[in-house]
Amino acid sequence: MKANPIKKLLDINESIWLDNLSRNLIRSGGLQRLIDEDGVTGVTSNPTIFQKAISGSQDYDESLRGFLEEGVRDEKELFLGLATEDVSRAAQLFWPVYLRSGGLDGFISIEVSPDLANHTEKTVSEAKRLFSAIGRKNILIKVPGTKEGLPAIEELTAEGVNVNVTLLFSVSRYEDVADAYLRGLEKRVRQGKPVDEVVSVASFFVSRVDTLVDRLLESRLPSAASEEEREKIKSLLGKAAVANAKLAYKKYRKIFSGERSRALPKARVQRILWGSTGTKNPAYSDLKYVDELIGRDSINTLPDATLKAYLDHGQTRVTIDKGVKEAEGLFPRLKELGIDMDRVTEDLEKEGVKLFSDSFFALLKEIAQKRDAFLAAKP
Repeated sequence: MKANPIKKLLDINESIWLDNLSRNLIRSGGLQRLIDEDGVTGVTSNPTIFQKAISGSQDYDESLRGFLEEGVRDEKELFLGLATEDVSRAAQLFWPVYLRSGGLDGFISIEVSPDLANHTEKTVSEAKRLFSAIGRKNILIKVPGTKEGLPAIEELTAEGVNVNVTLLFSVSRYEDVADAYLRGLEKRVRQGKPVDEVVSVASFFVSRVDTLVDRLLESRLPSAASEEEREKIKSLLGKAAVANAKLAYKKYRKIFSGERSRALPKARVQRILWGSTGTKNPAYSDLKYVDELIGRDSINTLPDATLKAYLDHGQTRVTIDKGVKEAEGLFPRLKELGIDMDRVTEDLEKEGVKLFSDSFFALLKEIAQKRDAFLAAKP
């Protein structure tokens, strides 16, 4: 029998989480099987995932009617109620994982409303409310790593709220996020508060970088001055995302082995998490953003198809530290072609916030329509 690659990764402290959550997955026993049989040790969710779960489904109708009976009418509050139920149930399933790992794994993520991505105080308020309402240690509140999100990350960490910093695309922004986490922990120490149970992860997005950079590279092919230049451009396709992630990982290891981290001996490392790891370009390996980013003390969150592929033919050798020098030389080569990675990552952050926000508001519209139909049908 083929050895389970996910369970083998635990030997190097790499965790595989599922990037999906739905009521049907919980009720059917599918999530429990992923835990028991496949070794999945956590779950991430986002507004797009919840939209897919709730949209056009009757799985949530009974709960929705229950909230309406309690007098809840606002569509956002109705959504948060439905999402909180799913997250709470999933957290209960993963509680044994949390205990067995000493609080390292077994986490479920739920995101603050994406329309708050550029509002620090509102992000803090909603994150605290969600964390308190769910009331479980193995919950992470997702906060976008925008400029406005940085002070929110610091404040929430200082107040003991577990944070999953999401939508990270650039190494420099990742550094800012790690700094905000450490500042929050340092503030707790100054206040005489414990830091040993405060948990955070930094979700660094991968495949979307290739999607945009490849598009920019391909747009330059028709104007290439020679066949040699064309080949040079083509040789850079599919390289930017993994290179970017390798540089982020190098920075991660440096930060959390440094002086500030060592001065917080009871604190937990803010583990780096690879997000957006499903392969979007069929010309690339279906496990490109998994097999090429295997590293100690990391997490990879996989959509269903990628998880299935990894269980079938995934690699388990450490690869994150391979080709780092080549990765460091890639961005100057891209710049020679007029592709500025700072601009790329800035555009991806804005696009990511918009995509999640669009999904969120589309879902709220559907919930409002169901609410109105249920209320109209009442005798």
